[in-house]
Order: sequence, then structure tokens, then C-alpha cells
Amino acid sequence: MSLAEQKLIGKLAMLYVLDESHQLKVTELGWLHCTGKVGSMESNKVVAAIETAAKKNQVINGGIYRETHALYHAIMEALHGVTRGQVQLGTVLRTVGLRFAIVRGQPYEQPEEGEWIAVALYGTIGAPVKGLEHEAIGLGINHI
Repeated sequence: MSLAEQKLIGKLAMLYVLDESHQLKVTELGWLHCTGKVGSMESNKVVAAIETAAKKNQVINGGIYRETHALYHAIMEALHGVTRGQVQLGTVLRTVGLRFAIVRGQPYEQPEEGEWIAVALYGTIGAPVKGLEHEAIGLGINHI
């Protein structure tokens, strides 16, 4: 069974963020998606970069509150994974350098289940000193 047949939105987002060769075909399902990069010592800047990319690439409609709200919760859940549950960066002398992937689609067979959004983060976290960071990964999934 192919990934498209499985309709696993979180798995797809994770593979998409890890696919540096850009060979993963996210468009097979007709789902909306985008990728980007962000580095910061401030978690609000990470959230803002991901939200901006989602709006710019029309993965969400920024004028509809429930879409922005669903994305926000998916981002925060993914950040919890990267930061090991403490979504603090600069205030505790940590910085991140992350790639992100956003995938939006209908992972369930019944159309009544609606659309879902997944945010995958992969990169580094650590002290704000080059070479003192380690890899981290996070995933957040929320219904729209």
C-alpha cells in the first residue's frame, strides 16, 4: 500500500520535512502543503514564520479563525516535541534551527471527519553557541 493510499497525514508531514531531495510527491492526494526554514531564540518567531508560510502558500485562509487556530495548536504540539515539553527558548538560553513542513488534507474516508493539518519540525536545538546543539524533531496534528 502506497503512502497516498494510507492517508497518514502525520507520517507524510514527517517524511516531507526530512526529504531534502524533494522527491516525495505530496500532491498525489491533492492535499495542500508547504515547507520552510526558521531559526530563532524566540518561540513566537518560530510560530510566526510557520503561520506566515501557511498563509502565503494558501495552506490556510488567514481570514478564517478556525484555520489559524488549528494551525497554531499543531505548531505548539510540534514545538513541545522539539523542546521536550518546555516551549521556551531564549529565556533559558536555547536556540533552534528548524525545517518545517505543513500538510493539510482529509485523512479519513468519511468526508464528515473534515480536514486536518499536520506540522512537522526537524532541526537542531541547543545553547546559542555553534556546535553545541543536537537534533530534535516534533509533530503536531489538529483538526480544522
